[in-house]
Amino acid sequence: INNGNWMWLSCSAFFYQYFRCYSPVAFGKKYDPDGAYIRKYVPELAKFPAKYIFEPWRAPIADQKQAGCRVGEDYPKPLVAHDVASKENMGRMAEAYKAHKEAAGAAPGTGAGANGKKPAPAGGGGGGKRPRKE
Repeated sequence: INNGNWMWLSCSAFFYQYFRCYSPVAFGKKYDPDGAYIRKYVPELAKFPAKYIFEPWRAPIADQKQAGCRVGEDYPKPLVAHDVASKENMGRMAEAYKAHKEAAGAAPGTGAGANGKKPAPAGGGGGGKRPRKE
């Protein structure tokens, strides 16, 4: 997944359906329950039990030692608690979209026209076609 795509899937930019936020933990558990991808590309986590492969910081210290990887020493601790940060982000995105919608409705010529539809984009708005160069 490239950076732009991840920004879309994480609902941190570019995505008007910000409330449909993908979780890196839940997504992996659903589509790769044994963690084969992580085991291949993150060798530090290769020996973790499947139960903890997507959240190694939740593994008891005994399991971390047995896997040969201690979170905070051999592998970084999480930067954020995803469940908390994603909810905060969704709230902020909701506020931003609401403020944008209110500003667009209040500014003349930026919101919907008299017929309730937004005006066509500048340049004719021809269905994504570019004007011919002559």
